[in-house]
Formats: sequence, structure tokens, C-alpha cells
Amino acid sequence: MTVAVRSLTGAALDAVLGDVAALRIAVFRDWPYLYDGDLDYERGYLATYRDSAGAVVVGAFDGDRLIGAATGTPMEDHGEEFGAAFEGSGFDLEQIFYCAESVLLPDYRGQGIGHAFFDAREGHARALGRRYSVFCRVLRPDSHPLHPANYRPLDGFWRKRGYRPLDGVTADYVWKDVGEDAPTAKTMQFWMREL
Repeated sequence: MTVAVRSLTGAALDAVLGDVAALRIAVFRDWPYLYDGDLDYERGYLATYRDSAGAVVVGAFDGDRLIGAATGTPMEDHGEEFGAAFEGSGFDLEQIFYCAESVLLPDYRGQGIGHAFFDAREGHARALGRRYSVFCRVLRPDSHPLHPANYRPLDGFWRKRGYRPLDGVTADYVWKDVGEDAPTAKTMQFWMREL
């Protein structure tokens, strides 16, 4: 199979947001996010990318079908709770590019697309004059009842790319877990690398 990875901005970015929403709902339903998503929430959340002049969606296409996507924005354009996590950290938000979600259908994993997602977003961040690239991951205990026995975290992949967890830089983000009745806050740990 041949997958094309393209960076999308402006109208091209806007055109794929519906497909990005569907991918987020499907992929983040699995561990460790356990996200019980809905399209109404997704429309509001993804408006961040439509509204930010510095945003990018890196799309992975199998023919015309979007099979994976990675998003990013200047940090000051993303959610308040994420920017607030950096208060007192010594980092200037205007120097940070936030690599938000990376979602890829299971059949396409292990082919280098994850690296292409980071390469494209980091290149976009450099073109914007950003000094740092960050992302965050959800923290869940290994004792969680839905933790799969065969789960392999991506920490090694991220470390090879030069990312490290930022001590004390976390944000609480709220969503509804699969099988739960109401949304709850989850702690998200930020990882950073210098560009």
C-alpha cells in the first residue's frame, strides 16, 4: 500500500476536519485514552485548528481516504488549560509549538508514518520560528481495569525523537471514558524537545 503524507493549512486543513474528527473518535476509543467521543464535541474542539493561522494538519492518505492525521498549533492558540500548565515553568508560550493528536488506523502502524507526522509538524514549527515542540500524553495507572496486558507505551519512540517529560508540567483535561456516565478530568503529562 502507498500512503501519501501531506501538510495541510488554510482551506485544505478545513476540508479534512470532519475526517479528523472521525479518526479521533475511532482511535482514541482504545487504551490509553478510552475516549467516548461524539461529533458535536469534535466540531467545537477542532475549530481551534480552523481558527489558528499557524495551525497544521498532517494528513496520511491511502488514495483519497484519510487514514491518519496529526495536528499542531502555536501553543498560545490551543486550549487555555494547556497554556496554563506552563505558568512558572520559565518557557515562553510564543516559543512553543504544540503537537496535539496523532491518530492512525491500526492497519497502517509500523510503517514510519508516525515519524513523518512528527517531521512535518516540527518542520512547520521551525518555519513559524518556534524554538520548542511539545505534546502531552494521558497518565493512567497500570492497575486500571481496562489496561491491556500487551500494551506497549510509545515512550521509547518519543525519546528517540529527542522528547523528554517536563517535570511538573501537566494539565487536567476532561472527557468521557468508554463505559462511564459522565466526563472526568485526566492528567496529561507534557513532553518537550528543542528544535
